[in-house]
Amino acid sequence: MTDTFITIAKFTYSSEAQIIKGRLEADGIQVFLYDNITIDTDPLVSNAIGGVKLKVLSYQFEEAKNILDSINNYSIDDDGNAINCPNCNSKHVELFSTVKDAKSLFWFIFGLLFSSLPFYTKHKYKCEDCKAEFN
Repeated sequence: MTDTFITIAKFTYSSEAQIIKGRLEADGIQVFLYDNITIDTDPLVSNAIGGVKLKVLSYQFEEAKNILDSINNYSIDDDGNAINCPNCNSKHVELFSTVKDAKSLFWFIFGLLFSSLPFYTKHKYKCEDCKAEFN
């Protein structure tokens, strides 16, 4: 067995990587974060350097991958219950932002021109199985 680290996941922010790191370490997997300090110092470079890399030992890769696959990353409601698609009743539903109406487009362009945060975005849910979008 070799003691080399392999990248198993990448994250935009180190806080996301720290949560997953804690979950993997709780199951006895050795974890190493790469580029987390750089991104903590300047979060705007995250996309340029490929985000925070979560690395595990090569012989623990499969076990770590199984743990990551078991973590539910789909949308839940305020009570912690999975949101179901009204079309196909699937639980594979994710939240996303959209700029499809005139008000959203206006504020997107305003934010782009004046380097300000967007004031208005419309959020919808999208089913991964049937591709239906709903509020």
